[in-house]
Amino acid sequence: MIVIAHLSDIHLDADRRAADRTRAVMEYLDGLPYDLDAVLVSGDIADHAQDGEYEQAAKLLDSRHPLVVCPGNHDDRAAFRRGLLAGEAASADPVDQVLRGEGFVLAVCDSSVPGEHHGFLEDSTLAWLDGVLADTPRETPVLVAFHHPPVPLHVPYVDRIRQFGEERLAELVERHPHLTGFLCGHAHTAAATTFAGRPLLVAPGVVSTVRLPWEGPSGTSQYVHLDEPPAVAFHVIGDDGRLTTHYRVVPARR
Repeated sequence: MIVIAHLSDIHLDADRRAADRTRAVMEYLDGLPYDLDAVLVSGDIADHAQDGEYEQAAKLLDSRHPLVVCPGNHDDRAAFRRGLLAGEAASADPVDQVLRGEGFVLAVCDSSVPGEHHGFLEDSTLAWLDGVLADTPRETPVLVAFHHPPVPLHVPYVDRIRQFGEERLAELVERHPHLTGFLCGHAHTAAATTFAGRPLLVAPGVVSTVRLPWEGPSGTSQYVHLDEPPAVAFHVIGDDGRLTTHYRVVPARR
């Protein structure tokens, strides 16, 4: 059994609130009696893309479990690399990473677009992902992660800045039957749907929770719940190859 913890959208800033909520989630994960196969943090690490926010993130996200962190629309690629990817040149190229674990592969794509809030996978990222999939034996499940969901989630505030150009990714999927599912964040709400015939699983937000359209008055500008506790997803690949996801709420530190 393979177990991957998935959190997203920690939005670290000068306020202690985001840090306390992130710390609560990481302490929960590190306190588990089980060695996780990976911890994925799918974007929006820093709220203002400042070096100090990434320095703080490096300390807060330090874990006994294997960790992979990708950028989101609030992040800056060069600053992200300086703060979180020691030894990498601080370039503005996409931050694409792969974790090859025992019996699985986690391919993490950079869907951020510098200076914009919507998402898009650059041609170089799609070529890189195609190569990772081609180099992985067909019997090994591959999970593909990025920040922006490539389909509408029926939350207008989020759907306006989702990942676009998704037809190019869908075409790639057809060539790789061992691509087991997609993982993303950005929406600040736990959700599950499909993309290109595969599960698409959205992590809840750590810093806040987005209000769904039917939860508030029509036309409300109040999109965000700040009082809901942070949460985390657990993606489980069983011995039969079936992908199952569980969501857990984590009491925030006070």
